[in-house]
Amino acid sequence: MRSLGLWVARRRDGVGRGDTAVGYARAQAPTSYGLVFVFAVETVGVSFLLAPYPVAHLVMLPPGLYTVFLVLGLHAAAVTRPHVVGPGGVRVRHRASLDLRIPLELIARVAVDVRFPDANRSEDGVLDVAVASQTSLTLTLVRPVTAVSLWGERRRVRTVRCHADDPRAAVAAIRALLPAVQ
Repeated sequence: MRSLGLWVARRRDGVGRGDTAVGYARAQAPTSYGLVFVFAVETVGVSFLLAPYPVAHLVMLPPGLYTVFLVLGLHAAAVTRPHVVGPGGVRVRHRASLDLRIPLELIARVAVDVRFPDANRSEDGVLDVAVASQTSLTLTLVRPVTAVSLWGERRRVRTVRCHADDPRAAVAAIRALLPAVQ
């Protein structure tokens, strides 16, 4: 819900001076807004149906409103927590559930690489951070880094695939910083 406040204030979390924000929320926006619309209509419809029953209305209204704000909050988290490219390295993020920091000296190769990974199967040593069931950017690392999930699960990964709204600009921003380190 903190992301809703950042979104309304048009601010981004973790993007400093000299950093490049790489957005990834555009691909999921139609689905998010569609769900918000459906849940809002459902909440209003249930309110009308339960108007003769004030106790039932009071019980059902908060979960309906919470669902609308939850979906808006999830989308706001994707908008306000973009991937970040800067002198300190690359931060690959996914809402508030993933924040992987990769130092520039560990990046061996970066490329535009559109894929549609299988969510039920993961490759060993590969982290797929898909948005709208797709990734568009691949970072190959010199040595593995540890990715920690929201639930504390740790994985050693040597390849990171994520989605970017403009993968070519993201690759250019990363490549512009690589020669300075190597």
